[in-house]
Amino acid sequence: MSATSRPPLVAQVIYRLDYGGLENGVVNLVNRMPAERYRQAVVCLAGFGREFRNRIRRDDVEVVSIDKQPGKDPAAYVRMWRTLRRLRPAIVHTRNLGTVDMQWVAVAAGVPRRVHGEHGWEASDPRGLNPRSLRIRRACRPAVHRYVPMSRDLADWLQSAVRVPASRIRQAYSGVDTGRFRPATTSEIAARAAGIVRIGTVGRLDPVKNHAALLKSVRAILDRRSELGTVLRLTIVGDGPQRAALESMTRELGLEGKVEFTGTRDDTADLMRTFDVFVLASMNEGISNTILEAMATGLPVLAARVGGNPELVVPDVTGLLYDPADGEGLTAGLTRYVDEPALRDAHGRAGRERVLANFSLDSMIQRYLDIYDELTCAA
Repeated sequence: MSATSRPPLVAQVIYRLDYGGLENGVVNLVNRMPAERYRQAVVCLAGFGREFRNRIRRDDVEVVSIDKQPGKDPAAYVRMWRTLRRLRPAIVHTRNLGTVDMQWVAVAAGVPRRVHGEHGWEASDPRGLNPRSLRIRRACRPAVHRYVPMSRDLADWLQSAVRVPASRIRQAYSGVDTGRFRPATTSEIAARAAGIVRIGTVGRLDPVKNHAALLKSVRAILDRRSELGTVLRLTIVGDGPQRAALESMTRELGLEGKVEFTGTRDDTADLMRTFDVFVLASMNEGISNTILEAMATGLPVLAARVGGNPELVVPDVTGLLYDPADGEGLTAGLTRYVDEPALRDAHGRAGRERVLANFSLDSMIQRYLDIYDELTCAA
């Protein structure tokens, strides 16, 4: 690159820039990518939340929306084409099913190199096998130079279901900010209510996240161990379409005063430091940013053995995994952590060490730099 030339531009194409694990990962990538190596732009199909957009700290990053309308909006492809022609990116990086068809728009706009990321499956298609979705992904396959799945599980699915050659797949894990997500200090621990064991979960209140099973497990524990009624508390962080139903279930189960719904929060890292145990009861996951954040916070993790969770949680070392088909698995894991504070501490310490060694933001950024460098050098 000459002294007067500018670094190549990467256009990060996402459906909407707002609260979510995928979106948080894009923000971390944009903020941390060395500006002297790659410039960044974020192109949203359906707008962005103003508060979340402010998490992008770089002044040189343009965030634009093509304002796609719900349902079919053929004019959105024209607006995307015009946006890409104006930006002239060296690389377009789309993510998940909602943006993969924009790969062909990138081809039409003359974008020389194209990447597609897979972060997980839709709630309505928990194994990525919906025939229509597969047809769309396979139809877009010739336009994509590199696929970046967030887990080995997703990489295997790309090969077996979408029929992507292994030579075009570069698996990359998400990274976590280990400075922001850190263990509680001695003073922070001392400030907690004495004797309370606080279970926490973070995520969109959506059926696939299976919060209902978590509420039922808390009720089951209290039915069997009434003395834990003064000890056990559950904090549910996040918002979504199931919030009203879950709040109603909480009342029906007689858990008022024992369950807190915080809604969407910007201080998730601070909230996590008030937890003793982190739980993710999802029926399916790609690579969960919240699991990594909990591990970085020094929390033991209890999660269903689905998707990419076994790639993050080492059973009986950093946490516990249970079979989601086993109705007792979640309850048994919670009970064990409530009863064994030493186990909570040991798993939390090991989880923090695992994140520092394998899932830092620096390692994630380097992986993306390697992928982008491979493509730009080949152009």
